[in-house]
This record gives sequence, structure tokens and C-alpha cells, in this order.
Amino acid sequence: MSVTCQIDPRGVATVTLDRADKHNAFDDALIAELTEILLRLDRDDAVRVVVLTGAGASFSAGGDLAWMKRMAGFSAEQNLDDAEKLSELMAVLDDLSKPTIARVNGQAYGGGVGLIACCDIAVAVDSAKFALTEVRLGLIPAVIAPYLLNAIGERQARRWFLTAESFDAARGCELGLVHEVVAPAALDARVAALCDALLAGGPNALGDAKDLIRKARPHSSTAARTLRKLTARTIAQLRSSAEGQEGLAAFLEKRPPNWKPKQ
Repeated sequence: MSVTCQIDPRGVATVTLDRADKHNAFDDALIAELTEILLRLDRDDAVRVVVLTGAGASFSAGGDLAWMKRMAGFSAEQNLDDAEKLSELMAVLDDLSKPTIARVNGQAYGGGVGLIACCDIAVAVDSAKFALTEVRLGLIPAVIAPYLLNAIGERQARRWFLTAESFDAARGCELGLVHEVVAPAALDARVAALCDALLAGGPNALGDAKDLIRKARPHSSTAARTLRKLTARTIAQLRSSAEGQEGLAAFLEKRPPNWKPKQ
């Protein structure tokens, strides 16, 4: 299992990305497991709050290297199917009817940052690092882009999508990616306090509040579905492109890509 789930007597479900040796990086198995668990929790009336976290020292390092290597040999159709499954995961988490908390226990890159943006509340340790490094692979953070735009806004996305620079937890808080930054020793207590606050709200009211926020967004549900299809198709095309293939090969071979100027 790549994902574990524990539910306490109060109905707080803690979902843990459980690939600590891989820094909780995504592969197709983790994506499928996490999607299935989230859908199951959403249907369970006994579940009141969902906490998402990572095992070990990392939250999630984004795409798994072995998975990325396999994707390099995928056809355009296979890449599209793969991208749509990741897109479904993000949409399921973003649309969950239960309140969600990202317990950010360490570094988060790429898709890991997307998971944080899909949660209602995010609390990070002060040592956490974040980055959207896709352009350095000849790719873009396509599937997670709508959720990051909701979290940090277009102006900030223009910088961080393009430069692929890393930033710390304090900057993540300034950007709106995370709501609070705490010392590692205080993380569990802060998440517990937030769970207490959420459990004090009516379950139906909490779900209705989330639904109202979604409906108040400037785009319709139809537009959101269209955007999801666009982002999945875009990343699938880039993965199959010459630049995407070169970027991924350079990363896996630990060499500069051919577009990087020689020093």
C-alpha cells in the first residue's frame, strides 16, 4: 500500500502518503489508492474531517523517478490517460465535501504542492520547502495549475511557475499556499486544534459552506471540467514532445538539458 488511512473515534481521518523512502513521490499506484480512499471517505457519514500528510521527513516530492521514466516511453494516448487520472485525484480532493487539512510535515514539490492547494487548510513546519520545477524538465504544472491559481493568484503563479525557484514555508504563507507555519514540535497540536474547531461546526453546514465557495467561483462547473480536460491534454502533449523528452532524459541522466546555456 502506498497510502494509509486511520479514522479516530471522533471521525477525523488521517490519510498518509506512505512512501517515505521515495519522499512520498507519486506513481500510478499511489494516485489510484489515494483517489479511492478519498472517495470512500467522502461517502462515509462517520468521517467529519480529513487530514492529509506524508510519512517520514517529506510531504511529497511530486512525480516518482521510476514512474517518470516509464512515462517517457508512453504513447500520447497513454500519457493522456495517465494525466487524466492525476487530474481526477486533484478534483476529488478539491471537491471533497468534508473539511480537509494539509499537514505539511516537510518538502513538497510539483504535484505535492498541488495537493496542498486542494486542501481547505494548510499548516506547514517552518523547515518545509516548496518548488514547482516542471519547466526545468520541459514541462509545466498543468494539472495542478487551476488549484494553485486559486491558492496564490495569477500574479504569483507567473513568477513561481516560470522561475522554478524553491521557497520556504514563510514565503509559502505570504503567498497564501499555507495558512500557518509552526515549529515541527508544534505541528500535531496545531492540527489537533484545527480539527477541534472544525468538529464544532455542523457537518452539513461545513459541507454547504464548501459547496457555496465552489459555486461562488467566477467559473462554472462546466468551465472547470473543460479546464481539467485542457490541463490533462496539455501535460500529455508536453510529455510526448521533443523538449519534454529531452528534459526528462536530462533529469534522469543527471545532466543539463540541451536548452541550458553552457557556462
